[in-house]
Amino acid sequence: SVLSRYENQITILSDYLEEFPETDEPVWILGRQHHLNTDKSKLLLDVSARLWFTYRRKFSPIGGTGPSSDAGWGCMLRCGQMMLAQALICRHLGRDWQWEKHKKQPEEYHRILRCFLDRKDCCYSIHQMAQMGVGEGKSIGEWFGPNTVAQVLKKLALFDEWNSLAVYVSMDNTVVIEDIKKMCWCPGQSSSSAHSSAHLPRGAPGHSRSTAGQCPGWKPLLLIIPLRLGINHINPVYIEAFKECFKMPQSLGALGGKPNNAYYFIGFLGNELIYLDPHTTQSFVDSEENGTVDDESFHCQQAPHRMKIMNLDPSVALGFFCKEECDFDNWCSLVQKEILKQQSLRMFELVQKHPPHWPPFIPPSKPEVSTTGAELIESTDKLFELEEEFEILSV
Repeated sequence: SVLSRYENQITILSDYLEEFPETDEPVWILGRQHHLNTDKSKLLLDVSARLWFTYRRKFSPIGGTGPSSDAGWGCMLRCGQMMLAQALICRHLGRDWQWEKHKKQPEEYHRILRCFLDRKDCCYSIHQMAQMGVGEGKSIGEWFGPNTVAQVLKKLALFDEWNSLAVYVSMDNTVVIEDIKKMCWCPGQSSSSAHSSAHLPRGAPGHSRSTAGQCPGWKPLLLIIPLRLGINHINPVYIEAFKECFKMPQSLGALGGKPNNAYYFIGFLGNELIYLDPHTTQSFVDSEENGTVDDESFHCQQAPHRMKIMNLDPSVALGFFCKEECDFDNWCSLVQKEILKQQSLRMFELVQKHPPHWPPFIPPSKPEVSTTGAELIESTDKLFELEEEFEILSV
């Protein structure tokens, strides 16, 4: 019966793909091109392979006494999780990795998934994101915007030693090459550090750690660019440049949607965006004793949603992942060629040097605390203490 349900879901998506307009235009999904008239099955596999995070219910109350479901308020947090999860898939498994329902997956896949389980000790759980958002001025249960989610991920990544990402969130629509290279080549940083799966560090400083097989060097980059592409509606002048971003091999898609209604955009066809929708409420899922996760509910096996680009709220955040320095250099070249070539209004700026009128750039570092992030953010009072340490070290 399980196989039958799965085959029915495949049929539903295949039927939906038949409803796509008869066109020779390619479908772009996170830097990969698909043609409807020749490889619909590959498009199906590509969409279903993306980790899909939705509302959940019946998890432990956030902060001990807070909500036990994020239905109605957590959609942008779930979209942020999806973008970050795609970065981690690219980091550990590669962009060409595909998910198959009954196929055994590598350990790295389960470790990635455990990062996002709805538990207070998982580094990118709804608990950690909601409570870290308090420091960004968002009460637990309040809706986030794209920039707030980006700032939260940037701070939580400081505690994530296994994935060891450098998270850069652009300011004032400007990406500074010098600052990114300074952060990714920060002295003393190791590329990766393996540790107890996906949970925040435990115990006192000096807990035993081991490297994950990579020598010190370039720290994999998660680049997030929050943008405002218009006032009340998206300005049509940005549309072509926005679409070009989905073609880049470094693409992690975009966060956005409509007011109080967030989606994770993964591609486009013509002037329609393709997105994963977090607005489905599912039950809490935990890891099993052997560390694996029942992952069926973490992959969308239904029709991908579409919406016209002009219906997009102008507040968005673009995401890109650069595992190596050459990936970032290539991204810079593509931006210069495909995004900045137009002399009209630019979506964002890419500059070589740190603007002299800006405060000095200091790469963010993990706060020196005697306990863990998970334990520190048990309550909002302790969160504010953590926030003060972040400000001292990062500003």
